Amino acid sequence: MRALRKRLSMTLKDLSSASGVSVGYLSQVERGNATPTLGTLTQIAQALEVDADYFVRTPRAVDSLTRGGARPKFAVAGSSIEYEQIGAERAGHELTSYVMNVPPGYESEVVTHVGEEIIYILEGTISQIVGEREYLMEAGDSLHYLGTTPHCWSNKTDKPARILWVGRMQYHKSGELGQIEARGSEKSREMLPLRR
Repeated sequence: MRALRKRLSMTLKDLSSASGVSVGYLSQVERGNATPTLGTLTQIAQALEVDADYFVRTPRAVDSLTRGGARPKFAVAGSSIEYEQIGAERAGHELTSYVMNVPPGYESEVVTHVGEEIIYILEGTISQIVGEREYLMEAGDSLHYLGTTPHCWSNKTDKPARILWVGRMQYHKSGELGQIEARGSEKSREMLPLRR
């Protein structure tokens, strides 16, 4: 629930207003300290724009199939990157994955989070910085790193690039890390996968 809420850029207060469920109770559910009834779960699901079975159904492989020509695409307000959803966002799944279409000149912010990432360059050239080291990556190159190391990336060329991004994000720990990093560096912030 927390993962989906954050992907929709909703605060607990936003979700509370949309669902009619108190902020305190929603917080307990997200921390695993409370289990909602099916009725309450339905209210929460509707506010998050999914069916209640999103949280309780056992996923099947066919539910996770995406076709290249019909893959869901989205963008985040204020960003020039177009995302193509690869993975199935289902309860119990720990991996998130996207194809990122990166325009020339794009530069990301420096981020730090609990979890790990793998990037694979499909097209173009990307400059990836992890810690103090910069990697110039071209089509076919990949990099696997822990999110706890500050990292950022950019497309310094005049041509678009495409990246396959796969990550495992641990939200309940990322918030704690984000608070620690915020005290140490104003440039670091919690990294969240993005979704429409």
